[in-house]
Amino acid sequence: MHVRHTTIALLAFALAVGCGREKAPAPAAAADSAAPAPAAMPDKVEGFKHPESARYDAELDVWYVSNINGDPSAKDGNGYISRLKGDGSPDSMEFIVGGKDSVTLNGPKGMAIVGDTLWVADIDVIRGFNRKTGAPVASVSLEGKAKFLNDVGVGPDGVYITDSGFGSDGKGGMAHPGPDQIFKLSGHTATLALKSPALAAPNGIAWDSAGRRFLVGPFAGKTVQAWTPGSSRLSPVADTPGQVDGVEVLGQDRVLLTSWTDSTLDILQGGTLTPVGGKLPSPADIGVDTKRGRVAIPLLMEDRVEFRAIPQATP
Repeated sequence: MHVRHTTIALLAFALAVGCGREKAPAPAAAADSAAPAPAAMPDKVEGFKHPESARYDAELDVWYVSNINGDPSAKDGNGYISRLKGDGSPDSMEFIVGGKDSVTLNGPKGMAIVGDTLWVADIDVIRGFNRKTGAPVASVSLEGKAKFLNDVGVGPDGVYITDSGFGSDGKGGMAHPGPDQIFKLSGHTATLALKSPALAAPNGIAWDSAGRRFLVGPFAGKTVQAWTPGSSRLSPVADTPGQVDGVEVLGQDRVLLTSWTDSTLDILQGGTLTPVGGKLPSPADIGVDTKRGRVAIPLLMEDRVEFRAIPQATP
């Protein structure tokens, strides 16, 4: 696909609904006490191809970043997943690559880790990979049922995947014909968990263990909603500027969100939404590293991932 056409398609997708340097060692009083200062963590990493999601693996201390690499709804086989070191520096920019080593990836988006499996939403298929080796271990097709699988969240009874209902408008752009859905993955079987236009192109999804519910961010709406698996009801949680993508529950009644509408990273606490980071164009599905207190923000249209500090809790 030509780069120009790819960019137009991705821009239409947005509009349709709305490395680091090392620090020098400090001077030492004596030769035997001299030690190099730790390397500075990069605040951004370039070189991706439409990065959509970042997921931190605490055990391996690495980041996974999904790359759409083209039209987000095209089954072009050129998607891939990068791996960064825990500090954010590049490790393997092509860790899992569509078309290599029996891997199929078209437009990989949201990701979640369960055991040794990295689950990836890929248009209308949920794909599983060994998080250590990158080898494919599962493929659950929802062809004919799902249209635009987007984010992946893990609840106590399984893996849940949003379907934003986007599709081609037949003119080289994107439209939102629906349906708006959430699927549940149990083992290697996926079933419809919720279908409702009130989901408004559901994008980010994250489990809120304190409330025993999922929080769902709409890309075609402005209200973050709470949903309990098994229920058909949605409860409003907070209004946002709109076009919500990433959703991450931090605990202590705090939730991180990203908004394409005003290019911000926001924190929701006590029902109040506060911007904590700006100048983040096309901020997609975020991931958090609580060990270092950092959030990774893929900027889909900018081909980079930026890192920001997780804001501290306020009384």
